[in-house]
Amino acid sequence: MNKDKTNKLEAHPRDLQHQIEDYRQKRDDLNKKTKEYINSLQDIETEISNYLITAKKVYKKKRDYWNDKVKKLKEKKIEYKNLFDNFIEEKKKFQKLNNNNDITKQFASIKQIERKIESLERKIETENLNMSEENDIVDVIKDLTQKKQEFLNAQQNENVFKLERKIEIVKINLSKIYEQLNKWSNKSQEYHTKMLELFQKIDELKESKKNKEEELIENKKTADGYHEQFLLLMNERKKIGKGKGRRSPYKSSKKQPRTDRFKKANKQNELLEKMKQDKLAVALEKQKAGKKLNLFEARLILEQPKS
Repeated sequence: MNKDKTNKLEAHPRDLQHQIEDYRQKRDDLNKKTKEYINSLQDIETEISNYLITAKKVYKKKRDYWNDKVKKLKEKKIEYKNLFDNFIEEKKKFQKLNNNNDITKQFASIKQIERKIESLERKIETENLNMSEENDIVDVIKDLTQKKQEFLNAQQNENVFKLERKIEIVKINLSKIYEQLNKWSNKSQEYHTKMLELFQKIDELKESKKNKEEELIENKKTADGYHEQFLLLMNERKKIGKGKGRRSPYKSSKKQPRTDRFKKANKQNELLEKMKQDKLAVALEKQKAGKKLNLFEARLILEQPKS
């Protein structure tokens, strides 16, 4: 026993009683704080659990739902894009055939043929032509009129018309797909962001829980130290009381049943010991992996009995 403890035990009975009350008060205050730590840890656990449920069963579920819709829509987009490309290639082939047509080579458009016809008709009306010249012009007008119809037929080929219609429909559908993809992707990102925000809060709560567990262990160790001092002084006072043949004035008429007190204390000690062992296991794993230990983890390892 060190000098400090000896002095305390050799103190005057009145001083001894004062020291007993002081240690008892400090122990009880720390035990009360221990309960507050445990309640706080339970609240954090509940909060973490609620956040996890919301993150996984609400936000993750909704994000995955929209991701699945986006995935299927992207497949549909690829299908329409391929269809659009095929139609464009087919249109190019028709255009190539039309470009090889003598009429389309000779005239750029139907308007050009019509202007040519109008010019010849005006010539007949305004100029003084003989019968032979007028007949020649009429024959040219007839030829141009026939070429106009051929040009129109080539331009309004049934297959080309149908193809143009298909291309227009595919373009409209593709436009709607891109618009929908943007909306659904934003929905997915919205829930993904909310989920990440909750996981960030969970990480912060876990860090807070870790710190509170360390504080709880330290608090309990200090409380146990005061309790040990309290018991030493109580034993000393009993010896003094027996020597004087009088009953200890410290005994109270109202006491919590020993069984209940022991159960409660054991439950708290088991919880604290489990926390301590969990943190020790983490510390040993970090040490084994060569990772840096914090002061609390290093002390946990050093305090372990050597085998």
